[in-house]
Amino acid sequence: MSRASKLTLAATGLGTAGIIYFVHWAQEQEKVSMHKAVEQDMEKQRIRRERQAEFEMQRALEQEYLKLQKVSPSADDPKGGPANQGQGS
Repeated sequence: MSRASKLTLAATGLGTAGIIYFVHWAQEQEKVSMHKAVEQDMEKQRIRRERQAEFEMQRALEQEYLKLQKVSPSADDPKGGPANQGQGS
């Protein structure tokens, strides 16, 4: 075999090995990034569930407080309810 053919064979082998290594490395990086995305989605869902539970608890507390304390509708009346007392005429 000539020297040029040996160099061509060696270069082709090294190039092939480099390409195979790069493809495997890229696949591993993609796998890691996909796993991180799944973890982030799970964390977002956990936070969403916590916020929903907090919202439901606040809603239940509001209903309980409204049962215990009757709120007068005149507090929202801008024409002279208790909210506007104390303003000069």
